[in-house]
Amino acid sequence: MESKPPRRTRDRILELSLRLFNEIGEPNVTTTTIAEEMEISPGNLYYHFRNKDDIINSIFAQFEQEISKRLRFPDDHRPTIDEMWAYLAYMADFLWTYRFLYRDLNDLLARNRTLETHFKQIITHKVNFARQLCEQLIADGEMEATPQEIGVISTNIGVISTYWLSYQFVMNPRKYNEQEAIRTELHQASLHIVSLMAPYLRGRSRQLFDDLVSGRLPMREFADYLPPRDGRGETRPDAGKAETQRPKGAR
Repeated sequence: MESKPPRRTRDRILELSLRLFNEIGEPNVTTTTIAEEMEISPGNLYYHFRNKDDIINSIFAQFEQEISKRLRFPDDHRPTIDEMWAYLAYMADFLWTYRFLYRDLNDLLARNRTLETHFKQIITHKVNFARQLCEQLIADGEMEATPQEIGVISTNIGVISTYWLSYQFVMNPRKYNEQEAIRTELHQASLHIVSLMAPYLRGRSRQLFDDLVSGRLPMREFADYLPPRDGRGETRPDAGKAETQRPKGAR
């Protein structure tokens, strides 16, 4: 069996830095800390990155690329309210991977102009994405809200999804690195976000919301809602015909 080629030093630095930023907080990590943990000289680290902000910007570039892919649904796909709930849980797992960006957000933005500009774009993207979901539900007769109400709902969704981790850090600082504890709280954010829409939901969407909150409808994985695709990335003609509901364990 062929052994895997060793990972590049640059990639290992980014991976370790992300772990340290997440576990002990970005302000508490220096380039010296990273070099010592890597067991490399500071000069070797500076060969790959000019300073700590250069490392942060590289990690953020990965985050930005990934979140941009996630802030969209497949073309011509109209999600239901239960799918949105599953999608939010799916996003929560992703945000856990880059949680330091949200916990230390204000400090990072205060001294890093690149993050200030790009994170503002991400939040705007979140708000616009939430607005599009509301508008789709309204077009389908599943939601009733004025344009002003949609604006308020969308903005509040953007605020909660951005600052929920900061809230959890304040409420549970000793548990912040306990993965299951914080993941559970992140998934609670899904309930809070969808609940913002609940008073405006009608018909089947309102019933789905009530069933999810009561536990009558088991939560499913977000991937369960996506149509199967063939090797060329195209949806198969029979997509969705054999889809069955799969219970998801309590979070």
